[in-house]
Amino acid sequence: MRLSEILTAPNQLTLLRMVFLPFIVLNLLDRHYKLALVLFVLAGLTDMLDGLVARKFHQQSRIGEYLDPIADKLLLSTMFMVLAILHLIKWRYTVIVFSRDICILGVSAVLYVIAGLRNFRPSLFGKVNTLSQIAAVFFVMLDLVVHARWAFFGRALFLRMTFAFTILSALHYVILVGQRLRAQTTDALPST
Repeated sequence: MRLSEILTAPNQLTLLRMVFLPFIVLNLLDRHYKLALVLFVLAGLTDMLDGLVARKFHQQSRIGEYLDPIADKLLLSTMFMVLAILHLIKWRYTVIVFSRDICILGVSAVLYVIAGLRNFRPSLFGKVNTLSQIAAVFFVMLDLVVHARWAFFGRALFLRMTFAFTILSALHYVILVGQRLRAQTTDALPST
């Protein structure tokens, strides 16, 4: 890996997303919900921009393929943990989010070591799950700021969607891994 890959604009935006995280958490802990929300939205914008910039200026990189989902998981997992610790969401949401991510990480590591599988791109269910998690965190924080019925409704809706899509995406992931393993096994068999 070259330094020039890390210094591309998309990767710098991804690293900026990680830099926002402690400031979001500190503002939540200090009950500065409005500033925490603004920083979370800015972090979300960096997530949108890094992919757009990478595609538009042909700056996709191997490090970016790994760095972007790591930054996403770090941001969202930390947010779910902090919101649960502060009793702003129920622990079941945090437990389900962490359980899925830890299982996927563990299975991916084992499959990489044992079978050499590397392609773990997010599925449609995985992308919808990430969007529902982002929306859930956004509406939980927005509800703390505006105290409006529609914000509370959005919070409830997206937390439930997160719960459902976390389970669905985990099951879909298991199916995809099974298909990839079968395909790899079939490719490795000598032809008759």
